[in-house]
Amino acid sequence: MTFLMGPALLFCPADRPERYQKAAERSDAVIVDLEDAVAPADKQRARGAILAQLGATGDVPELDPSRTIIRINPAGTEEFEKDLHCLKHTPYRHVMLAKAENAGQLKALEDYSVIALCETALGIVNAAAIAAEPNVVGLMWGAEDLLASLGGTSSRNDDGGYRAVALHARSTVLLAAGAFGKEAIDAVYVNIPDLDGLAAESRDAVASGFGSKACIHPSQVSVVREAYAPAESDVAAARELLAAAAAAGSGVFQFNGKMIDGPILKHAESTLRRAGR
Repeated sequence: MTFLMGPALLFCPADRPERYQKAAERSDAVIVDLEDAVAPADKQRARGAILAQLGATGDVPELDPSRTIIRINPAGTEEFEKDLHCLKHTPYRHVMLAKAENAGQLKALEDYSVIALCETALGIVNAAAIAAEPNVVGLMWGAEDLLASLGGTSSRNDDGGYRAVALHARSTVLLAAGAFGKEAIDAVYVNIPDLDGLAAESRDAVASGFGSKACIHPSQVSVVREAYAPAESDVAAARELLAAAAAAGSGVFQFNGKMIDGPILKHAESTLRRAGR
């Protein structure tokens, strides 16, 4: 797995170039959005804004290409083709494909590292085939577009928790990404003032194996980062456990009264990777 831009990815409308740098400074990576965040009438202006911030030479972008993702419109649409034409004139090679639905759509993006956004019923069903494509580096899922594709009205119950179908989609994307060694990115939390709810969902994302979580407002970034940063005591415990494993050699062993085997060691390694970010 080589993506690891997170843990907090922040969306920024492509037609608001005055926000580009602020979004980049406040997050681990910025997702410049040419799709849902931009009205159809403003999409051409948004592409122009991406090109304009490159400067006269075109090789000194305002945004760091290694920490920038461009969310492009769905494959097969006229806007998708226009997005690709724009990107050819930029140094940006990380893209997020909106409403990814099948592996064949990735062929047109062979020159890019792709985060496939599975947010329709067909995209969820085909998540594993999409994850298997070599230019796919990550999978993200989207709740509201998914429910809309099913004819539903809301992805969450009255208590704020996801409906069963949304949880199924979340798990499907996570498993598909993990099966092919790709990063899984958790969906946005749309209730911006509810930072406690975001914190709880972010902690669950960490524990479940999502490598990153997407944000729609700068205030969410610190909450996501805090959820992904292990406590010092957890880091110390993980180091102690791995040191004990090295001393014990191979096989199952006891440590602090507990049986330790391969999966437990991988949990400790994951803790240290998150600490290393």
